[in-house]
Amino acid sequence: MKARKPDCVVIGAGPAGLGAALAAHEAGLKDVLLIERDVELGGILPQCIHDGFGSIIFKETLTGPQYAQRFIDRVEKTDIEVKLNTMVLDLKPDRTITAVNAREGIMEIRPRSLVLAMGCRERTRHQILIPGYRPAGVICAGAAQRDINIEGLLPGRRVVILGSGDIGLIMARRFTLEGAEVEGVYEIMDHPGGLTRNVVQCLHDYDIPLHLSHTVTFIHGRKRVEAVTVSRVGDDLKPLPGTERLVPCDTLVLSVGLIPENELSKKAGVVLDPATGGPLVDERMETTVEGIFACGNVMNVFDLVDYVTHTAEVAGRAAAEYVLAKGRRRREAPLRVEPGRNVKFVVPQLLRGFEREVSFYFRVQHPEKAVRSRLVAGGEVLAGRRAKMVRPPEMVRVKAGPEELKSVREMGEVRIEVLPEAGAGGNGAGEETGDDVA
Repeated sequence: MKARKPDCVVIGAGPAGLGAALAAHEAGLKDVLLIERDVELGGILPQCIHDGFGSIIFKETLTGPQYAQRFIDRVEKTDIEVKLNTMVLDLKPDRTITAVNAREGIMEIRPRSLVLAMGCRERTRHQILIPGYRPAGVICAGAAQRDINIEGLLPGRRVVILGSGDIGLIMARRFTLEGAEVEGVYEIMDHPGGLTRNVVQCLHDYDIPLHLSHTVTFIHGRKRVEAVTVSRVGDDLKPLPGTERLVPCDTLVLSVGLIPENELSKKAGVVLDPATGGPLVDERMETTVEGIFACGNVMNVFDLVDYVTHTAEVAGRAAAEYVLAKGRRRREAPLRVEPGRNVKFVVPQLLRGFEREVSFYFRVQHPEKAVRSRLVAGGEVLAGRRAKMVRPPEMVRVKAGPEELKSVREMGEVRIEVLPEAGAGGNGAGEETGDDVA
């Protein structure tokens, strides 16, 4: 079997893969190969017919198909090779790929650089261990979305939704628009799991109740879901005895989190961050394995597709630089960027170079009003921004340029932290002026 040796392979052709392939091509690579296991480009976007995509990159509000099509149109004007219906079976640390499709059979590919853009998948009932029977009518929110928007099927008429992530909120509205009755959305946490705009536009505007600090504790029905038991939970997130309530329904929709798809990353020896479930990456989106880059939701589940595209463009350009440098690039030992006060995780987690602007993405651990988000090294504030409100579902981005980063390596510990405005101290040097719109 003769191995193909392109300049760059991108695995996954959702918004991250499309953005990375285009960036690598536009940065000067002549042989870019885009591999996608599905039958079409765009990833999850074709089934996301609601609007809300592209507000940062295009300064307008697009639907998922519209957003995807803008990148697909650009890909079609290039000589980027696209392999649809192609599954990657194996990936080695030296970037050797084993893939298969019905037309070409098994193929071996040895790219000079590689971008991981496999996205993420939904958590299922099995992973959250809901007791009860195993009837039909238990479905993940993304699968329900595809049934309605692509297949033209309505999974149920009387619906309970567990989890208030964005897709769960959007599907509550979607079921309602199709004439189904949504009894309510139940969320185990004491705050919504999705964006505030989706809570307002998908629940409040349609009078769909949101039950915080509740979960489903039993599924009833032998052949088809007949009801679920819901219970209030305590501070330890365990059901409180005596609070059980039977809710009749024929469908339970699960929106209980997303998991970055990193089975291939593990095969390649890429080190994963336990906090994100995705690869550790540096400011170029390069993983711990040289020549392998990662972007989008395989790295960390983002709240906005615009951020997915931003990271993809960084990864694609960096992959091109890696190839065009032809081994002349020196790979410095990384500095670790640590999550500080009220920060759950930070991406990128590593810093190797300081010659470019870096966007640090992070989520907070708990909601907080009137805060400063800051990049700090050696006790000195390098960059930051103020916000009226930060919430766990909404990512925060802090940018730092070469001027702010040039002395970081000599300054000691680097961290991202969120402090109350009143207690942040300092004179705001290095921080962006003006408030974020939370």
